[in-house]
Amino acid sequence: MNLKHLFYFWKVAHHGGVIRAAEAIHMTPQTLSGQIKLLEDSLGIALFEREGRSMVLTDAGRLAMQYADELFALGAELEQVLKHYPKDQVTDFRVGVADIVPKNLVYQLLKPAMAIGDSVRLVCREGPLTTLLTDLATHKLDLVISDEPLPARVEVNAYSHPLIESGISFIAHEKMLAGKEVHFPNILGDLPIFMPSEHATLGRKLREWFDQQHIRPNIIGVFDDTALMNAFGQEGGGVFPIHSVMEKEYLQMPSMRLLGRTNFNLTYFALSVERKIRHPCVLAMTSHLNAVT
Repeated sequence: MNLKHLFYFWKVAHHGGVIRAAEAIHMTPQTLSGQIKLLEDSLGIALFEREGRSMVLTDAGRLAMQYADELFALGAELEQVLKHYPKDQVTDFRVGVADIVPKNLVYQLLKPAMAIGDSVRLVCREGPLTTLLTDLATHKLDLVISDEPLPARVEVNAYSHPLIESGISFIAHEKMLAGKEVHFPNILGDLPIFMPSEHATLGRKLREWFDQQHIRPNIIGVFDDTALMNAFGQEGGGVFPIHSVMEKEYLQMPSMRLLGRTNFNLTYFALSVERKIRHPCVLAMTSHLNAVT
């Protein structure tokens, strides 16, 4: 149903005729009559009947009038509610984080959203991507952060927005490099390595990259949680990969040394039900990242 046509019907019914209604809404009577006729044709039923020069509601018209009264009363109420909406009310920004996305990277992604002010409260949930997408589709989440775009196999009406692109760097505790010349990437064949599991895009891409470099890595630990992997690496147990956008943070830690960077990048995505991003928190995130990457 065309709500504009319904509005014209409602005005004519309230004013008791086309001429008075047309004057009230600044239309010509001929145009207004044509709009009412279009509504009746689309519904397949007459809403008015003529009695002399007057227009009287039919039974169907009276029923339609009851619904129209409720509909436009709610519209007026909504307008008033929004006009007086408390500007200082805290709004939840509900984010789902796929459990294979590195947590320190998530913090960097969400930091601009948290800087908006006290009016926003961050609510973070972690879990499998399929579970988070279900919550996104039912509007329990505003955003999902993932290491892959929306999977084709998932029947969810959502959109993938590239959020950040980063290269991959390998770092190690300096005690592992004592007496060794660092020739990257060949040195990775001589040192023990901690790796992300193949459940994560990073884990799969790194294994492909090692094959391309003809390097057989000595993988001494595989981790679903990259934060745990990094903790092991920082203690000097093995070389570990990080996202290059986090390089500065890690190299400020005592005794951490950069070995080199891979020749491929990874992209992380914001999955949203919005085709065009309008959420202020997501806009803050993407604007900040576009400025620094």
